[in-house]
Amino acid sequence: MPYLIAILISVLTLTGCQSTYYSAMEQVGYHKRDIMVDRVEDAKESQQDAQQEFTSALEALSALTNFDGGDLEAVYNQINDKYQDSEKAAQDVSDRIASIEDVSEALFSEWQDELDLYTSDKLRRSSEQKLKETQRSYNTMLSAMKRAEQKMTPVLNTLRDNTLYLKHNLNASAIGSLQGEFMSLEKDIAFAIEQMNAAIEESDKFLNQLNNK
Repeated sequence: MPYLIAILISVLTLTGCQSTYYSAMEQVGYHKRDIMVDRVEDAKESQQDAQQEFTSALEALSALTNFDGGDLEAVYNQINDKYQDSEKAAQDVSDRIASIEDVSEALFSEWQDELDLYTSDKLRRSSEQKLKETQRSYNTMLSAMKRAEQKMTPVLNTLRDNTLYLKHNLNASAIGSLQGEFMSLEKDIAFAIEQMNAAIEESDKFLNQLNNK
């Protein structure tokens, strides 16, 4: 079964048709709720990876402020690598959030449509109430993710600026100019990590609620 699912994911990802993907996955017993859970878990991991990359980039720039001779180009290459890794990690976070939004739309739309299939008013009302509760929890989680995503932008901007400046000015005076940027970057990264931790916390709450439905 895992092998079949892997094949389906590979093929349908290439086609880019999400509705076909969801239908095919349901044929092998993997429903939208399961996909939602997996994608939220993936988003949590991507945020944790972004935290690590941002921290690593900060450490590289911190080492630069203590530069006391040596191969400045090698230092630049290291910092540029950290910036590139941070940018990739941030893009992964954005991609994961987008994938959650896609499956949530499909899941909640299906849930809403299926309310009309009930013959029991009592069960329909109960399911409708659970739908509303799940949507509220989802919206809270998504808002937290979006806030964290937005806070990554000033971090990436500063990392890019510092990397470009060092590239264009490979000399000791450039290091002195960048030292003043360090405190600002440190605060931006700390704030971004704080927001990502808040998003991860809301993700755990949402998953707990979703798994208890």
